[in-house]
Amino acid sequence: MSALSSWFHKRAMQHALLIQGHAMVGRRELHDNTIAVAPRFTSLLLVEDMKIAFAPVEVPVHRRLQTAAVLQWVYSFLGLAPTCIFLFLYLLFTRFWLVSVLYTVWWFFDYDTPARGGRRVSRICDLKMWKYMRDYFPIKLVKTADLDPRHNYILGFHPHGVLVTGAFINFCTHTTGFKQLFPGLTSYMLMLPLWFRTPFFRDYIMSAGLIPSEKKSASYPLSKRGGGNAVVIAVGGAPEALDAHPGTYNVLLAKRKGFIKMAMENGAHLVPVFSFGENELFDQVGNQKGTWLRWFQERLQGIMGISLPLFHARGIFQYSFGLLPYRKPISTVVGRPIRVERNEKPSERKNKTYMEFRYR
Repeated sequence: MSALSSWFHKRAMQHALLIQGHAMVGRRELHDNTIAVAPRFTSLLLVEDMKIAFAPVEVPVHRRLQTAAVLQWVYSFLGLAPTCIFLFLYLLFTRFWLVSVLYTVWWFFDYDTPARGGRRVSRICDLKMWKYMRDYFPIKLVKTADLDPRHNYILGFHPHGVLVTGAFINFCTHTTGFKQLFPGLTSYMLMLPLWFRTPFFRDYIMSAGLIPSEKKSASYPLSKRGGGNAVVIAVGGAPEALDAHPGTYNVLLAKRKGFIKMAMENGAHLVPVFSFGENELFDQVGNQKGTWLRWFQERLQGIMGISLPLFHARGIFQYSFGLLPYRKPISTVVGRPIRVERNEKPSERKNKTYMEFRYR
């Protein structure tokens, strides 16, 4: 299986670099697991002797709307789940307690819906605010080959970045033309199962086509006969977010072969996806391996499944600090599919033999 994962990684980078069409500045290293350009770290002292650069007063309305759209998305990513939990508990102690009780009953009967493909709401995916968010950066989707809708696919997405911005806009909304570029395909993006156990919030994220990052959930659309389903996996997961520093592309793949095994079990073709600019959206406090901060972050990730990158960028009315991302362009390149034959009981030896036969 290691040979297939290594080849998949190299294919992704070859397609992405070809489309990007320009040389990357700085030191480059190409290995089976990592591609890096000299990183830029920031100190824990974020505002020492720093002058605040305020935004102009006369900013066009459409740019204000772009900022507002991104602001609500950052809040949804960082603060909406805790808000929903608080609201759910708070309502129990008010005259509206019946809302939480009825929702609990509904939740009981609807508990398995995320594992059965979720509940996408097209009107949510078509909201105009996603277009404003797309134009804020801007974000574009680049196609390099057709994807036959008669098959199912696993889209291996790199890099994770801090907030997986490119993957969300391209595969969870209808603003960059995924449906037009790949007609007949329905995309499902994987997200940590933890968030699907949050009242109210689970319904919101399901409406955008998000499903839990569990084997049962991912296999459900892939096992459907007739094809037409594409499961998007941020292969590096939460650990890759800790290496999302500007000027770097650190890709984690060596120990992440579960998606390849799943592809073989379901006969789903593999598609490498690389998102240029994903790591440029935020600065991150220096957390090189061996530091106490990195140790703490990795421990937290091991216990809770989530990483805690200490990131910052710009604010709403100033450009010096805050949690809004920088306006940096993102180009998400979808590579050519790698054909995978169905094998319900794949093994390391069979995977290696498959690679030697198919690509020798």
